[in-house]
Order: sequence, then C-alpha cells, then structure tokens
Amino acid sequence: MVVVTFMWSTAGVVARHLDAARSFEVTFWRAFFTAVSLLVLLPLVRGRRVFAGMRYAGSAFWLSGVCWGVMFTAYMVAITLTSVGNVLVTMSLGPLITALIARVFIGHRIPMRTWVAIGVAGTGVAYMYASQVQSGQILGTLVALCVPLAGASNWTITQHSHAQGHNVDLVPAVFVGAVFSCLFTLPLAFPFEATNHDLVLLGYLGVFQLGIPCVLAVLCAQVLKAPELALLALLEVIFGILLAWVGAGEAPGQTVLIGGTLVIGALVANELLGWKQRTL
Repeated sequence: MVVVTFMWSTAGVVARHLDAARSFEVTFWRAFFTAVSLLVLLPLVRGRRVFAGMRYAGSAFWLSGVCWGVMFTAYMVAITLTSVGNVLVTMSLGPLITALIARVFIGHRIPMRTWVAIGVAGTGVAYMYASQVQSGQILGTLVALCVPLAGASNWTITQHSHAQGHNVDLVPAVFVGAVFSCLFTLPLAFPFEATNHDLVLLGYLGVFQLGIPCVLAVLCAQVLKAPELALLALLEVIFGILLAWVGAGEAPGQTVLIGGTLVIGALVANELLGWKQRTL
C-alpha cells in the first residue's frame, strides 16, 4: 500500500513536465492508457471471465464506474488548474466526506471524534479556500473537491449494495471508470496537441500511476483493515507535495502548509483514536 501511494503521488510532478498537452487532453490520454492497461491486467488478476461478468452487473456496479470516472477526470483537470498541494490536501478530505454522506444516505452513526475531525479539517480547507478566492485561483481546488465527493459516493453505493446482499466488484469498476472518463473527455480534448514526449509521460500515468496501483489498492483492501488503509493513503499527500517540490520546483505555499496540517492532523487523530477504541 505504501508503494501504491507513491505511484499515485507521481501524477503531479509528471504533469508538470508535459510539453503541449493540457487539461482535458491530458485527462483523455491518461484514461485511455489506463483502460488499455486494465484490459491486460484484469484477466491476469481475476481470470478471463472478468469482463463477461460485467454483463450481469447491477446498477450499483455501473454507478460505481461513473464515480471512478468522475474521480479520474476531476483529478487530472484539477492538477492542470492549481498546485499539486491544493489538489492533494482537498482529496484527503475523502474519509470525512464519506462519513457525512454515509450518515445522510445510509444512516451510519458518526462518533464524536469524527465530528471534531470534520470541524478541524473543515477549518483548514476554509482557510485554503479563502486565500484562493482572494487571488482568483479557486477553480482548480473546487474541481479537486469532486474527487473526494465522488469517492465518498462510490463507497456509500457499494456499502449499500453490500447491505442488500449484492456485492460490487470494484476492480472491473475501475476499468469502467477509465472508459467513462475517455468518452467524456474525448470531445473536449480536441485539437490534440500532445507531443511524442507527452504521450510517453501520459502512457506512464495511465499504466503505472493509475492502472496498476488501482488494482493493487483494491487487492490491499482485502487484506488491510480500513483504518490502516486510510492512514497509509495519506502518504500520497506527503509524497505528492515532496515530488512536485523536488521534481518540478513547485514549493507548497503557506496556506497549503497550514490548511494541510489541520486536515492531515485531524484525519490521523481520528483514525488512530478509532483504531484504539476498536482494539480495547
């Protein structure tokens, strides 16, 4: 899972070295290469009948695919609009947004420690957003917010389906999400301007930054406990900011450091307290 978070975190620094590809074209090519790589990976991981089983999947499976598609699309578009640090800190709100959505739609109880964490993390994000509104650079962060919102919706859909006795296989749902992202961004990607150098980097993003680690993350989820996954996933924020700083000279601003510290601190404290309570 540590390797997975490191692979995920390379998107920002790689995107900063593209020559000509921008915004939706970047998103299209990454999704395209992800879909192609999963055509090879999924039969190796789940057997040759993995795609045949999709014909009998229920609505929850396809809704999960839509959520993956939104996450894939919003993430790369946001990276092209704002700093890597802004995007990663905003994405790290996922566990807390998930708790809120699950409370509203499927009645999951939220413990007091999580309410406190939501308040502290919300303060950190509000601080980041306020500074961006003043500078007129908030669009990228708002797009990035679609990632944890879609991720929380995805988790809620799959949990509700599981409670109804219908399991959602998230591995092929990742492939569906990549295809949806391709189809959505293709009309917006024209005219194609990516150089051969860009295509090599975008191919890397599709295969090694998204395709392989997403499959590995789903497999890790079958072994690791939820708190472990949540804590390890936060490494993506640290790795991503450091890589963008060292590899692309994108130093995190003061607002990202302060807001990010509040968000990450709240998440770590919430997960550690929850883990401790479950082991008592």
